[in-house]
Amino acid sequence: MQTLYRRLLQLMPRFGVRVTDLAPGTALVSRRGRYTVKPAGKDAWMVLRGAPGGWTTVPLGESGARLVLGEKSAADERKLQMAAAEYLCTQHVTAMFELYGVNCVLDVGANNGQYAKRLRKHGYRGRIVSFEPTAEAFARLSKAAERDPNWQVHHCGLGRENTTAEIHVGWNTMNSLLPASDYGRDRYKRFHTTRTEEIRIRRLDAVLDEALDGIDEPRPFLKMDTQGYDLEVYAGAGERIGDFVGLQSEVAMLRLYEGSPPMSEAVAAYEAGGFETTGMYPVTREAATGRVVEFDCVMMRAKAAPETA
Repeated sequence: MQTLYRRLLQLMPRFGVRVTDLAPGTALVSRRGRYTVKPAGKDAWMVLRGAPGGWTTVPLGESGARLVLGEKSAADERKLQMAAAEYLCTQHVTAMFELYGVNCVLDVGANNGQYAKRLRKHGYRGRIVSFEPTAEAFARLSKAAERDPNWQVHHCGLGRENTTAEIHVGWNTMNSLLPASDYGRDRYKRFHTTRTEEIRIRRLDAVLDEALDGIDEPRPFLKMDTQGYDLEVYAGAGERIGDFVGLQSEVAMLRLYEGSPPMSEAVAAYEAGGFETTGMYPVTREAATGRVVEFDCVMMRAKAAPETA
């Protein structure tokens, strides 16, 4: 026996209304315009105005998810891989937040607030404390955070000592306390010219109590993206690094900055602090050779994971 819903759908075309049945209980109703409906998996459909234009859907293993691809999306394999890695990294990080009960993220090297925004889009609602030392980026960061009461921002960098220093600016998202390496200058034209800005640097252990103030049973996570300076930030935590349940650091396979540690050295230092790798995602990759330049390395303190029944 037909439902009332189904009978209504069948009647509507008599009144000049186009009806496209998408899935059980779901329909597209329109008075004009041509739509193409393409299956995108069980009980899921793509609705496209006009011709489909080469859209396809690809199952992601046995996860139940499907990737929607347009005819141009696979033309630049490197660009597609980098976009997918960024999404998967943030998805993995927020999954680790839920597993480990993370309730405060220290976002070191926040730039314009891109990382915090991605966390919010993926569902993290806990406290974020962002640190950005350069004036121009900090102004944009402050603007981004102004309507989020659980997102604090601080105009300083973090490092091994409480001090001031000169940072190279004008390199967009790649401003660094370290000079560009020969490899970096060959790869990026932005490194060919530079100016410096004096910034304030604080130790992580000097700001941690303020960052965690008011949180019952804090479970902090440390994110570092400081263009070759992450180990200096880490060193500034001192004994308080033991308070963190996890971290994320940009580690280099091919060094863009003079004096930055190689990936092996950085990962070894984090492992010595009790962290273990849960995910590794390419950040940049050479177009000519396919070599990965940098990875986002996600590590958690396994002993901090909640006990399971």
